[in-house]
Amino acid sequence: MTAPAHDPADARANGPVNGTDARANGPGAVVNGRTNGLRRFNALPPDIAEAALLVCCGSRRWAQRMAAHRPYHDVDSLLAASDEASYDLSHADLAEALAAEASSGPPHSAPAAARTALRAAHAAYESSFGHAFVISLDEHRPEEYLDQVLAGIRARLAHEPDHERSVSADELRRLARGRLARLLTSGPDGAAHRAAAGPTGPTAGVADLTPGATGLTTGAPGSPAAGSAA
Repeated sequence: MTAPAHDPADARANGPVNGTDARANGPGAVVNGRTNGLRRFNALPPDIAEAALLVCCGSRRWAQRMAAHRPYHDVDSLLAASDEASYDLSHADLAEALAAEASSGPPHSAPAAARTALRAAHAAYESSFGHAFVISLDEHRPEEYLDQVLAGIRARLAHEPDHERSVSADELRRLARGRLARLLTSGPDGAAHRAAAGPTGPTAGVADLTPGATGLTTGAPGSPAAGSAA
């Protein structure tokens, strides 16, 4: 997977962490939460760790590699390993990861016209490229999600398949990082259980456009794990 963008782990760190706003708890609380989460993640049995990781990226090879390289000394090491594993995804691994993403819709509060526009945009993209549209929205405010997804789809529809595959690969890499960060704060065990239950919310595709959903990527893993895709 070449380098160039809500759930379980979805988790590009969008919105509240553990149901509370990170700003309310302060950066120290978030750091401590991730440190404790990393300790728990390092101690998980291999099969449970892989299930939790599949929520972050739907490639089984990626999840197996990440689980096998434990223990991770710190969060930065974990995220660096995630990037490296993402860059090394083969064409088949990437296809598997993209197939695990599922497009999701706008928040219930969105006007009917926005819902219609988003459905049409997703349909056009999936018809052109054969997989859900994925995009990381971690750097944007919740109120910007819908516009960013629509603008992203419209711009990327003009890409050649090979170019779009490269862009999608990088979005998946960014999504995996965000989902991993949220995985550590929300708890690996809960993520694994959600993965076993199937795609839900932000982990499925462009990720749910609801604030706080983990994995905002327009796209969320829909099979073995949930991710974020739009």
